[in-house]
Amino acid sequence: MEIEKDIKRGRINKLMQEMPKGLVLLSTWLRSEGYSYELQQRYRNSGWLKSIGTGAMLRSSDELNLSGALAALQNQAGMNVHVGGRSALELQGVSHYLQLGEQEATVFTESKTALPAWFTRNEWVPTPKVFRTTLYNKDEVGMTNYQDGELTMKISSPARAMMECLYLCPNQFPLQEAYELMEGLPTLRPTQVQSLLEECKSVKVKRLFLYFAERVNHAWLKHIDVSRIDLGKGDRSLATDGAYISRYHLVLPKELV
Repeated sequence: MEIEKDIKRGRINKLMQEMPKGLVLLSTWLRSEGYSYELQQRYRNSGWLKSIGTGAMLRSSDELNLSGALAALQNQAGMNVHVGGRSALELQGVSHYLQLGEQEATVFTESKTALPAWFTRNEWVPTPKVFRTTLYNKDEVGMTNYQDGELTMKISSPARAMMECLYLCPNQFPLQEAYELMEGLPTLRPTQVQSLLEECKSVKVKRLFLYFAERVNHAWLKHIDVSRIDLGKGDRSLATDGAYISRYHLVLPKELV
């Protein structure tokens, strides 16, 4: 039988022992690696793999883990989906808002991305809160590698994560909390910040980022060439009965001015 020959060749051992713990295995990716659909079915029938939805499997001993799903979407399916915002800051030890036992993770993907049913219908730990936006001209800008146990995936760097928080302000993320997060970012790399600000499509995000950085007096800000950044025209009001910042044409809560 094919599965017995496969055992002798050691391919099942590669799946069971060499693949990172918790990694979702996509059927199309397995096929590209030499595991036919028939062989995958036999692995499931034999109890080595379990289906978690159409086209996706886990080793029978693994539990649903968000990192395993995101690593598969990124590395096997080539999709632009990642942990960002405050969650990315927490993972990198930047956020002082870290809540022990946090059960929700902020996940970003491009506006037109259709996440597969096996991802949207399963209950992941932590639970992903997905935001769809095309915030940058080049979506890969400002990403960094992150290791979660045996799993490797890309998440937002601190600078990009900060901008993602600002993107959600004020309706889905508090402006005051975003400002306090900016206070914890004194060591950002100016070259990366410059690139992110030039590639960012949101005038609101760029103005807020520069204003908050200026207000907390970060040293890296003096290395940013604002003349290369499109800050748009017209005012942006983010508070009722707020105060006006003429330099950045922003209306913000009075306590932030």
